[in-house]
Amino acid sequence: MKEITASMAGTVFNILVSQGDNIELSQQVLVLESMKMEIPVESTFSGKVMEVKVNIGDFVNEGDVLVVIE
Repeated sequence: MKEITASMAGTVFNILVSQGDNIELSQQVLVLESMKMEIPVESTFSGKVMEVKVNIGDFVNEGDVLVVIE
């Protein structure tokens, strides 16, 4: 299993993938909002989404696991 983690603290603004989706390297998986800026989070792997660990509106810290990829 591979994990996509938050590169900074912020609030989950939008989730662009669902469990079971196949994703490509560098594909946007979600959007964080921090200091009124929208920050896209891109996949660092290609594979299948096994689990989305966050919901819209959740606050995450740097390093928190956002999405698990197989």
